[in-house]
Amino acid sequence: MLRQKILSLLTITLSPILFFSTRPSIAETSSITKYSDAPLNLDLLNNPQGGVLTANTIKLTGLTTPSLWLAKEISENKLLDNWIAYPSTLAEPSRVDLVVNQQIWSLLDYLERYEFVNRLGNTARKDNYNLRVFNYQGDLLASYTCKFPTNPTACNIQMNVQYKLGLNR
Repeated sequence: MLRQKILSLLTITLSPILFFSTRPSIAETSSITKYSDAPLNLDLLNNPQGGVLTANTIKLTGLTTPSLWLAKEISENKLLDNWIAYPSTLAEPSRVDLVVNQQIWSLLDYLERYEFVNRLGNTARKDNYNLRVFNYQGDLLASYTCKFPTNPTACNIQMNVQYKLGLNR
């Protein structure tokens, strides 16, 4: 009985330390795909080309992936404004660039931003897309990247340090 209480206390005490550890092990850093360093191309929102899809693209032959329309419609406080989905190429895996309302983003604390990126990253991951989050100025705010051939899929969330501790408030 005493041993169980001690183990329970250790678990509760160590859990936050393990959860908030930000230093990945060597194995984790080598297995995670780095997010694309391609710049955000806002022109594609009005003129998508080459297999690129946006929130305004309608596919008449069936469902369009990634399926972020529902996420956009139920996005709390109109945080998600639009998105651009790029098909995979020989150089890069498929990715989706979210464009968020900077005013709403700045009202969120770090955990709310993390939850938003995680939720939409999970949605994009189901269709084998990596995810990046930008504002309309083209600033990279966060990324959710995965190494898809692995089982289970290894994913990583990175948040812009400027916004990490709520320094923009």
